[in-house]
Amino acid sequence: MLTQVAEGVLVHQSELLQNNTVVVQGRAGVLLIDPGITGDEMTCLANDLREWGQTVAAGFSTHPDWDHVLWHAELGEAPRYGTARCAAHMRDLRSNADWKARVAEGLPPEIAEEIPLDPFGLITALPAETAQVPWDGPRVRLIEHPAHAPGHAALLIEERGVLVAGDMLSDVFIPMLDDFNSTNDPIEDYLVGLRLLEDVADEVHFLIPGHGSVVGADQVRARIEQDRAYVQALRDGHAPDDPRIGPSAKPGWEWVSDIHAGQAQSLAQRNERDATSG
Repeated sequence: MLTQVAEGVLVHQSELLQNNTVVVQGRAGVLLIDPGITGDEMTCLANDLREWGQTVAAGFSTHPDWDHVLWHAELGEAPRYGTARCAAHMRDLRSNADWKARVAEGLPPEIAEEIPLDPFGLITALPAETAQVPWDGPRVRLIEHPAHAPGHAALLIEERGVLVAGDMLSDVFIPMLDDFNSTNDPIEDYLVGLRLLEDVADEVHFLIPGHGSVVGADQVRARIEQDRAYVQALRDGHAPDDPRIGPSAKPGWEWVSDIHAGQAQSLAQRNERDATSG
């Protein structure tokens, strides 16, 4: 299941949504980033780690989307970290008596019965301004930003030059904006996130997106520019020239065009409300 990306950094990709689970080898176990997504996949991952002679020393969730806060009993009881905002989002969700039903409603129906929910979202908050993941292994720099979801963070494995980007810089998903409400600006938030990733681009030898293919240093800035071009076109009311939507979409991923249509509609409604209130 595991494919080596760099020394001590391996990836497992899920079948349905091409989620990339990242394994970073440390001195007393591995750091497991965004494990998922079905119970069988996580069990297989746990078995592979045991055969490799490794235990899980720590976990990390890059953001609070359902497919990035999963866990399985077979992976053990290591601390599972996230940003303070990510952890708070999960804590608020789990405080509702019907939280499992709410989560289940958002799961892909074809795998909903295969996703373990008991350990879902049990994230330990890292203090605000935390600079690195606390674990006994290569230094993993935490880059928190406002793009896509509350408390989103990318991780830079500095000694290996590997950037784990969370739900950004994908070749199958367009930029997915945070929900529009009366106080936020998901467009500008996303552009801020891209600028923060661009700031570390020269340090990156390999980019691992949350979904899709891993690329080398020569493609990092191209991925950033592609995401930026999409967001700017959306902001300006233009039809994005983006290979991830429309007839050029990867086979099986045509539905990503529906995400774009929904975002364009939400932005138009937001602009209409602003014009009316102004």
